[in-house]
Amino acid sequence: MIKAIIFDFDGTIIDTETAWYQAFREAYLSHGVELTLEQYSQCIGTSLHRFNPYEYLMTELGLPIDKEAFRENIHDNHAKRMEEETVRPGVLSYLESAKALGLKIGLASSSSEQWVRSHLDRLKLTDYFECIRTADHVSRVKPDPELYLQALSGLGVRPEEAVAIEDSPNGARAAAAAGLICVVVPNVLTETLSFPRAHYRADSLTDIDFRRLVGRAAVS
Repeated sequence: MIKAIIFDFDGTIIDTETAWYQAFREAYLSHGVELTLEQYSQCIGTSLHRFNPYEYLMTELGLPIDKEAFRENIHDNHAKRMEEETVRPGVLSYLESAKALGLKIGLASSSSEQWVRSHLDRLKLTDYFECIRTADHVSRVKPDPELYLQALSGLGVRPEEAVAIEDSPNGARAAAAAGLICVVVPNVLTETLSFPRAHYRADSLTDIDFRRLVGRAAVS
């Protein structure tokens, strides 16, 4: 029996990721460097340990760049792009349906708690979530399963009793490693990436009926 649904945040609830890539790519081009999606995908849905887009031009290419000015420019560019973004299609419907069915609702994000809560508050979604786990709560972020395991513990459910909603390969790997059924809903940035096997995949949550999903997951 499905008792909970756990959402990723960046790229899943709201598409912050495409705006980040566009902001970084524009900044790189201003220095004559092409930032490929293959490079950038290394840090989507996880930490910056494998690829740090803020420092790559300086540490790997040796370009004389003002680090703080570079970061500030990217953040300003991202903020402007995010003014046009809102909750991804189907997310609010899923939250309302889960609430109506009495399911527990959690969130597992590799971003900081301050980042996640600031956007949830702005979108007026915070009150839907009974348990929020972020990079501030774990020693290892996705693709490690720790975030999902902590969210499961906080909600008081077993892995087989929960469904994860993800948009990135790193997130899908984390959910699978934790033993959850995973629904993959890529965004504009992640739709071309290679994903591990997912239980369900769709272009939008509006393409997967929530009650049918919960019913199928309960018997899979």
